[in-house]
Amino acid sequence: MSGFNSIFFSSAVTIFAFLFGCAVQRRFKSPLLNPMIFAIFISIGAISFLKIDYAEYAKDTTAVSFLLTPATVCLALPLYEQFELLKKNWLPVLAAIISGVLANGIFIFCAALLFKLGRYDYVSLLPKSITTPIGIALSSQLSACVPLTVAGICVTGITGNMFGKEFCKLCGINNPIAKGVAMGTASHVIGTSKAMEMGEVEGAFSSLSLIVTGIISVGAINLFAKLV
Repeated sequence: MSGFNSIFFSSAVTIFAFLFGCAVQRRFKSPLLNPMIFAIFISIGAISFLKIDYAEYAKDTTAVSFLLTPATVCLALPLYEQFELLKKNWLPVLAAIISGVLANGIFIFCAALLFKLGRYDYVSLLPKSITTPIGIALSSQLSACVPLTVAGICVTGITGNMFGKEFCKLCGINNPIAKGVAMGTASHVIGTSKAMEMGEVEGAFSSLSLIVTGIISVGAINLFAKLV
């Protein structure tokens, strides 16, 4: 089955799996039918059935992975459109983002103590709430397990995308700025895609939050990594 190892085939499988997930979600309109879940399981099924080596598959899909960075940068456009609103609320927004970064670090630290995780696993999970390009770079810098970091990022983002809107309702969070900051800080790009569906303000502040969270987390995670 080595003939299936190609950039075009692997990229096509990945993109098709995600588009199929999007079509299913549009059809049934359920937050539980997240396109990322379909993309993950269809891709796993395809490379397992066709006996494609995962290392080769990962190498062949680097072009798709490369698009993550410019896609993240493009999220700055909604923020530009809401710039006046940002100027009026920059201090509480910044305070909320810092609180979110610290809460993430404390949560992972407590989980490591509770489940008796070793330093390797603990450090690998610390970047779970930041966008993938930054998370991968940070995980590599800390000599952590990059696949585990990516898995943590995916699970966090998908969970935020699926349940973030409902969780805000449950907690009585009605302010669009607060909802956007919460989504971006906790569940990065995947959560931000949901925030954009919720509204322009939510999407703009979620975009800002995921970027600032990534920047602040670089220093915060290095500090938390020294605790274990």
